[in-house]
Amino acid sequence: MHGRRFEHEEVTSTSDVAFQSLADGTARHADVHTARSQTAGRGQRGRVWRQEADAGLALSLVWMPGPPAPSPAGLTMAAGLAVLDACRALGLVGGRLKWPNDVLVGDAKLAGVLVESRGLDPTAPRYVVGVGLNVLQAGFPDELEAERAVTSLRLAGVAAQLPAAREAVAAALCERLASVTADPRGLADDYLTALGLRGERVRVEVGSRALEGRLEGLDPADGLSLATAEGPRRVALEHISALITL
Repeated sequence: MHGRRFEHEEVTSTSDVAFQSLADGTARHADVHTARSQTAGRGQRGRVWRQEADAGLALSLVWMPGPPAPSPAGLTMAAGLAVLDACRALGLVGGRLKWPNDVLVGDAKLAGVLVESRGLDPTAPRYVVGVGLNVLQAGFPDELEAERAVTSLRLAGVAAQLPAAREAVAAALCERLASVTADPRGLADDYLTALGLRGERVRVEVGSRALEGRLEGLDPADGLSLATAEGPRRVALEHISALITL
């Protein structure tokens, strides 16, 4: 279902370990790195994702597909969907995605995903997909909850344990990431459904600019399609900094 498994005690981040294996030439496609705790996990926009020992899942997957390099936007979509798939397989009801790939229950964040590549060579693409999933936490530090609402599978009523969560996430990642090139249209359709924004009026922020309109479609290669007051517009997914429901 996936490649070799490496379980670590405490690390800065599982993605750091995965990138080191790529740098020293020991990595293999679909290797999975997990850790009991991590002190400096990375999230979107430079945020830190800390992981208490044996409370949540810190996992990074090495992904080395054959050339040509797949769409980075497609990989991001697939990774978010994979974590949502895994949570649902574990028994979660009511989860959804928030752009670009946070998994939420209601308005509370359950998981975050970050797809990274360093020195991308289109003839030998290499990626690390990092996942932080709250599993067993019964509560969170006040400073974290002051930033935003957070939750765990336990708080959402899911009686999942870490080994089961690890296997579910690893399997779902391999399946969804493979679909980036095998079934990009199906991937985009599932992603729009998971966002819950199909046909909705949205605000799309691109740098200092913003567009408003009805979201009509999404494609990893062609971007996001909007029906605006000025006519149809397309926006490249990698240029979008925020996607907000109006």
